[in-house]
Amino acid sequence: MNVNDKHMLDLARRSFERNYNTFSEFLNLDEISSLYALSLPVKFSLFGGYEGAERRVACFGDGENADYPIDCIRLSPVSQKFADSLSHRDFLGAVMNLGINRNTIGDIVIKDNIGYLFCLESISEYIINNLTRIKHTTVVCELADRSVEFTAPEPEALETTVSSLRADAVSAAVYRLSRSAISELFREKKVFINSRLCEKESAVLKEGDIVSVRGYGRFIFKEEIRTTKRGRLAVRVYIYK
Repeated sequence: MNVNDKHMLDLARRSFERNYNTFSEFLNLDEISSLYALSLPVKFSLFGGYEGAERRVACFGDGENADYPIDCIRLSPVSQKFADSLSHRDFLGAVMNLGINRNTIGDIVIKDNIGYLFCLESISEYIINNLTRIKHTTVVCELADRSVEFTAPEPEALETTVSSLRADAVSAAVYRLSRSAISELFREKKVFINSRLCEKESAVLKEGDIVSVRGYGRFIFKEEIRTTKRGRLAVRVYIYK
């Protein structure tokens, strides 16, 4: 058992013994997948600050009424006219250069060259007070009112044809990968279905399954539409850009 698994068990036991909610730091896909495999004394739920977040905080206890310790910080260029075109890597690099731990940071969503950074409440004030530049761009950092101004970007619909509903066949079609390339990603343990590591290439996708392929992105398998004249399956997925 690794250090993170032991920490998750400790949080779960504390919640069970003291009858209150406990929270983890932000977990990546590997850590979430490992969490599902643990035998815990209480239930847990996951939330990353918005619907569809990839990096999420685990709540051990009553997740339905949980007040997750997550803040959303808006990172805005002082002047959009003279700002650099800022990428996810630019925002993340600037935040990490402050010397904070990666597990205090969740997703970063970019809309109109403005970054929305999800982080633990314990670190938000430090980031707001110390992050002033991203690349050559001066930025202003302030807490965002998620209920008013933040909505997660909608995934884009894509229709494609596949030989079957197997995870490898659909993933290869979505990301235009060869059979050998997608097989290698499975061998390297880079494919997750509903946040759980999937090592079985032949796993059949069901409606609503969220597939994450590390290095490529995520998509939601929506439905099988029809069978083509050549016997292939036309399917619809929604891709997170």
